[in-house]
Amino acid sequence: MITVTLKGGEKREFPEHNESAPITAFDVAKSIGAGLAKAACAARIATADSSLDGEICDLRKMIDRDCTLDILTFDTDDGRKAFRHTAAHILAQAVKKLYPDAKLAIGPAIEDGFYYDFDIEKPFTQEDLEKIEAEMKQIVKADLKLEAFTLSSEEALKFFEEQNEPYKIELCQELTDKGAEVSFYRQGNFTDLCAGPHLMSTGTVKAFKLLNCTGAYWRGNEKNKMLSRIYGTAFPKASQLETHLARLEEAKKRDHRKLGKELSLFMLTDEGIGFPFFMPNGMILRNLLIDYWRELHTEAGYKEVSTPAMLTRDLWERSGHWAHYSQNIYTSEIDGANYAIKPMNCPGGILVYMSSPHSYREFPLRIGELGLVHRHEKSGALHGLMRVRCFTQDDAHIFMTKEQIKDEIKNVTKLIDEVYSGFGFNYHIELSTMPEDHMGSEEDWEIATNALENALKEIGRDYIINQGDGAFYGPKIDFHLEDSIGRTWQCGTIQLDFQLPERFELEYIGTDGAKHRPVMIHRVVFGSIERFIAILIEHFAGAFPLWLAPEQVRIMPIADRHNEFCEKVLKKLKFYSIRADIDSRSEKVGFKIREAQLQKIPYMLIIGDNEVETEQVSVRSRKEGDLGAIKIDALCEKLNSEIIEKAL
Repeated sequence: MITVTLKGGEKREFPEHNESAPITAFDVAKSIGAGLAKAACAARIATADSSLDGEICDLRKMIDRDCTLDILTFDTDDGRKAFRHTAAHILAQAVKKLYPDAKLAIGPAIEDGFYYDFDIEKPFTQEDLEKIEAEMKQIVKADLKLEAFTLSSEEALKFFEEQNEPYKIELCQELTDKGAEVSFYRQGNFTDLCAGPHLMSTGTVKAFKLLNCTGAYWRGNEKNKMLSRIYGTAFPKASQLETHLARLEEAKKRDHRKLGKELSLFMLTDEGIGFPFFMPNGMILRNLLIDYWRELHTEAGYKEVSTPAMLTRDLWERSGHWAHYSQNIYTSEIDGANYAIKPMNCPGGILVYMSSPHSYREFPLRIGELGLVHRHEKSGALHGLMRVRCFTQDDAHIFMTKEQIKDEIKNVTKLIDEVYSGFGFNYHIELSTMPEDHMGSEEDWEIATNALENALKEIGRDYIINQGDGAFYGPKIDFHLEDSIGRTWQCGTIQLDFQLPERFELEYIGTDGAKHRPVMIHRVVFGSIERFIAILIEHFAGAFPLWLAPEQVRIMPIADRHNEFCEKVLKKLKFYSIRADIDSRSEKVGFKIREAQLQKIPYMLIIGDNEVETEQVSVRSRKEGDLGAIKIDALCEKLNSEIIEKAL
């Protein structure tokens, strides 16, 4: 008998492997229940002999030995990938049916959907997408069975040469160079080069939508041909698709690029692609965040420094950044010497540490820096303030003994939690481990990774392991924010580093009077000021809480004769350091209110004859509507209290 251990530890037994009637992962799912079999998308299998080590497989995978098996539904990341990868193949099949001359490139599942790249004479139009979607529905209705098979390298190349698919030939040649058999999937009369996994049939993809079409360079290289990329999304149920599409519409309304322009926060120009300009309103918001950062870090015992934007190439070679990151570094030459414009603050912070001797009595030594860094991002990757070529990183570097690691990780986690909770964000934590491209010994990495993991366990925080996604110099804890419409953003990070202190031969005098090597933490809270502003714009839909609003109060006289009293009110608000302005234009007050609402002003004060006579103001709140007449001193105290509390 074959023993299959399910998630949760339950064991099920099946007959020994029989070629004529093999047991598959799908059969195991059916044995558990018809509902699970219907919802299943893929499987994760591990065998005792390690021939399969937690690999994601098709449900059609044969079970021929004892194993552990996890049936993956759409509720899991890998299940969604299999589901949406199948949707991408349905898209490709539909395009080839309608446009036989289109050449196939690649079509993976991505977060929230899928895409497929095609080489076609004319870019797809919205009308084309509607036709393609209709054809996809026919393919789903046909409930075509997906079949996996392999061909030898020679057979695979011949197949694609006969099909006249140049991009598949290129991919196939790379696979054949490795001497491997080539994996294919077939559904009806459509066959594609693919390693899978996929659903059992096309009929499972009940709800899908093609979203848009854009240009994309083959393999992301601007030197290659521009292809047409169709984006789509897919779900098992129509209700899930409707919810997702509604969220996409809400996201469009909250797009920080749109709101940033409407609220005069920042601008992007062709004269500096990827280099944002901050307008006066944006500078108020930016400086408020920086002031808040400084206040928190002063309380937490950080000392602020500033390091140069350009440092010699030798420094970046010594730090390891040149070997691991040079393609993203801007360079220059000064007096015949090569310089790099800093992409990170770390080496500068290390030079600050090296400028004087240190004792264990100073540890943990917390050094903060709001450093402007520059990174060469490809133009296709740029996106508003989310992905730019220069940004201010709210960095800090902490130097300590090995014994202090756990407590310091806990302190940083507490600080990050205070910030994110203050803005109303939920978040989850990921622990990223050693990547293939790394510095240092595996032993050092194991010590560092265990230190991070033990700190998370001690403070009782749940976390996800993100295998192989650590920085090249150390493992890290990443904080992923969830915004008000359910999207996640990676912002804060804590990176534990044994490597740079070793490379720079950093020292401190220990309790024994001898020299020792410190341990280093790299950490950010916002991630970058620019990106965090973009996230806040979209999280609040531009309607910032009072303490962050660039303009907190707008005063609106009903007629010119009320201007004098408005000036008196403005003077009182400014005495309380409340940011306010007067709209003294000769417009109806209803028009002024609507405009202030569009500009997301938290409070509007309407002043007419009655307000002048009673020395009050009629207050309208952005959130609560009319609040009635209030004495100006009472209003100032109310607003001041709301600002001090940083109320949301």
